[in-house]
Amino acid sequence: MSDRKTFNVLSIDGGGIRGIIPAMVLAEIERRTDRRICELFDLIAGTSTGGILALGLSKNGSGGRQNQYSAEDLAEFYASRGQDIFNRSFWKGVSSVGGLGDEKYSHEGLEDVLNEYFGEVLLHQTHQTTRTLVACYDIEAREPLFLKSWRVQHGSIRMREVARATSAAPTYFEPTQICIESQLRTLIDGGIFINTPVVSAYAEARRIIAEEENFQHLEESDILVVSLGTGKLTREIPYEEAIDWGKVEWLLPLLSCIFDGVSDAANYHMERFIGTENYIRLQTPLNDADDDMDNASGGNINNLKSVANNLIDRDDFITICERLNQLEVATEPLN
Repeated sequence: MSDRKTFNVLSIDGGGIRGIIPAMVLAEIERRTDRRICELFDLIAGTSTGGILALGLSKNGSGGRQNQYSAEDLAEFYASRGQDIFNRSFWKGVSSVGGLGDEKYSHEGLEDVLNEYFGEVLLHQTHQTTRTLVACYDIEAREPLFLKSWRVQHGSIRMREVARATSAAPTYFEPTQICIESQLRTLIDGGIFINTPVVSAYAEARRIIAEEENFQHLEESDILVVSLGTGKLTREIPYEEAIDWGKVEWLLPLLSCIFDGVSDAANYHMERFIGTENYIRLQTPLNDADDDMDNASGGNINNLKSVANNLIDRDDFITICERLNQLEVATEPLN
């Protein structure tokens, strides 16, 4: 449509319970724009907890509702259900040797919550004005996999299965299996290769603009990209400790280094691809909250909420709201 001005992209990082930070940021965007996130963005991409948010934000509602969950609903999801997801029985702790001999948590709590929120809804049943991209990794094929709501081969996968796959962080939850195009795929958290999926989301946006008739009047410079972090790690790894570490001691610190390093690299590349005019990264150091992905205690939830509120006070957050209020979104019903 000739009067469309921008193609808006939202990317949401992984980070476990820290997903409450982008959820609260998005809730405030909805309040200030008086529009749902799925109406503001043409493409929503996420990894791990960001993948769950992307799915929840785009899930179609029933009975004529524009979409089922607001961002505020999903912020409450983390606050009220985090301890159900990261719930470890005494015997699970013993049998897994504290997470060293088996995954730290049973998948049952996670799957119960995802089933409650997504039920039997299929991936293609997203709101008609947006597209959803979720990152996973196939450990048998040894390749990344991006599940896309608009792709015919992926549309019949249940949303809860996609959410389960993208959040299967190694050492926390066991892998899951999904049948895709008559092939059984063994999937884990996409954060191991792309905890910040913004570069992939941007590449996908360029492809859509170049190939799809509805958007071919737009230029690459018409893409607005918003990338939301779940808090930057600040916990040091002292040389005196790491010098004597072996496989066991390095396991969780190494995973956190991978997640954080990938995010920093993605941000660096995006700033050089399109500059800071059309790319806004909202991230903050976790100085006042625990950076563990599974600390769903009431005290840490409150600390994470404070981190989110600090982000909402920043100038770059205000810039995001102004851009979304001023620029017309290039969305229209998807066939």
